[in-house]
Amino acid sequence: QVQLVESGGGLVQAGGSLRLSCAASGSIFSFNAMGWYRQAPGKQRELVATSTSGGTTNYADSVKGRFTISRDNAKNTVYLQMNSLKPEDTAVYYCNAQVVRTYRIDSYWGRGTQVTVSS
Repeated sequence: QVQLVESGGGLVQAGGSLRLSCAASGSIFSFNAMGWYRQAPGKQRELVATSTSGGTTNYADSVKGRFTISRDNAKNTVYLQMNSLKPEDTAVYYCNAQVVRTYRIDSYWGRGTQVTVSS
């Protein structure tokens, strides 16, 4: 059973930085893609950043140039470095991992970590 555990959230002032971590229970080599999503109160969950096993990264337009996703394969951990944070970045951030099977894609989620940016 895949387990993803996020950490690193908290309260920060606008313009500040945070680094989120997502520790996976197994080798992240087994995941075709890992990423970060967020959900603000009253809004749908949205993609923040993804990283494929081939090294391709993708970012939401709203975070490009401010957030960076990275992987430490030795630690089975994915990070999200968030700089120049804005109040609109306030949300619960979720880690996601996907495994492409023959006939389906398995998707796994962590429980989330709260990020609050004060103005």
